[in-house]
Amino acid sequence: MFRFPQQGATPLAMAHLKALIFDVDGTLADTERDGHRIAFNKAFAAAGLDWEWDIPLYGQLLAVAGGKERIRYYLECFRPDWPRPQNLDALIADLHKAKTRYYTELLAAGAIPLRPGVKRLLTEAREAGLRLAIATTTTPANVTALLENALAPDGVSWFEIIAAGDVVPAKKPAPDIYFYTLEKMRLSPQECLAFEDSANGIQAATASHLATIITITDYTKDHDFRDAALVLDCLGEPDYPFQVLRGEVGWTTYVDVPLLRSLHQQWTSTLSQG
Repeated sequence: MFRFPQQGATPLAMAHLKALIFDVDGTLADTERDGHRIAFNKAFAAAGLDWEWDIPLYGQLLAVAGGKERIRYYLECFRPDWPRPQNLDALIADLHKAKTRYYTELLAAGAIPLRPGVKRLLTEAREAGLRLAIATTTTPANVTALLENALAPDGVSWFEIIAAGDVVPAKKPAPDIYFYTLEKMRLSPQECLAFEDSANGIQAATASHLATIITITDYTKDHDFRDAALVLDCLGEPDYPFQVLRGEVGWTTYVDVPLLRSLHQQWTSTLSQG
C-alpha cells in the first residue's frame, strides 16, 4: 500500500500549483464508446465468442474500472449462463491483450482524437513550467498509443510520470494510483490538480486529497461530482467555449493556466480556512 504524502510537508498557505495529473479514458480522449467498446467486440468475435457489448450495456460495464475486471463483471452479472472454462483467467488475459491490439489499430488510424482543449492546455502547461503526469487504470500500451497518435509523436515524453494499468494492485475508485503518482513525483496533493471524467475517478482523486476538475462524457454526465472543484462539458477552446455545470470560472470560456492557478488558489485557501 502506498503511503499518503505527509500534509505537513507543504503548509497550505505556502502551496503553489506545480503539477497536473490526468486520467486518460474519457478525460484526454472520449475513448470508451467508439474505442475500447469496439475493440472489445473485435476481440470477442476473433475468439469465436457470441458476446456483443452495445452502447447502453457498455455504459453499465463502465461501473467497473479495468478491462480484465470489466470482462469478469460482464460474465458474473450478464452471462451467468456461459460455461466457464478451467483456464478462465488465461482466457480473460488473452482477450484483453487482443482488445489492446485492436484499440491500438483504431488509434493509429486516427479514429480517436483528443477532446477539445486538451492539446492546447497541455502545451500551455509545459510552457508555464508545470509538471505533467498520468494516473489511469488503462494499460501502458493504450496510453502510449493514444499519446503518440493523437497528441504528438513524442507525446509520451510530455509526461514526467505515466502511472498506468497494474502498477498498483487496486484500481480506481481506490486512490492507490494517485498515491503512487504523488510519491514518484515527490509532491503533496495540495501542489497538484487532477483531471477526471467519472465517479470512479473523482472518488480516487478525492480520497487522495486532490482538487479535481471534471470533464463529463455521455456516459458520465449523471455521475455524482459534488466533490469536484469544477465540472465542465469539456476544457474548451478560444473558439469553442465550455459549459460550466458546477463551479465558478468568472468570464473565462476555456480552461487555461491562469484559470487553473486561480482554482488552485481558491481550493488551498478554502482548505486552510477549514
